[in-house]
Formats: sequence, structure tokens, C-alpha cells
Amino acid sequence: MNESLVQTIGIIAGTLTTLAFLPQVIKTWRSRSVADISLAWACSMVVGIFCWLVYGLMLGEMPIIVANLASLTLALMMLAMKLRFSRK
Repeated sequence: MNESLVQTIGIIAGTLTTLAFLPQVIKTWRSRSVADISLAWACSMVVGIFCWLVYGLMLGEMPIIVANLASLTLALMMLAMKLRFSRK
């Protein structure tokens, strides 16, 4: 298969799945409401995305690395907000 096409699909997929986190992060930050966010979900997302990042690093695949680094940042933000705003 065309390597350029494979890279393009990887970049599009990574961009879209990473951007999917953004509306929830913004909504949670603004509302400070985390009641409907599962702690188990937030923890499993952080661990899963971290594993994808390590996988991408091991393969040296930039689309996987960049997308999962950005996703991990957003997932960590969600986890931090879940922990911080649950205490109120």
C-alpha cells in the first residue's frame, strides 16, 4: 500500500480522535461538574493512551506518537479535573 496514504490516514485518525476529547475537557472545565464522569473510565483512558504512546515510540511512528501525546495530555486533564472537582 502507498506509504503516503497510510501516513495520511494515520494523521487524520489521530487528529480526529484527539479532537474528540476537547469538547468534553472544555465543558468539564467550565461547569466543574464531574458527577457523570467515571473515575475508572478516566484511569483506564490514561493507561490505555500511555500504552499507545509507548507503542508508537517503539515503532518510531510519528502519527501514533503525536496523536497519543496530545490525547494523553487531554486524558490527564480529565483525570485531574475528576479528582479535583469530586472533592467539592
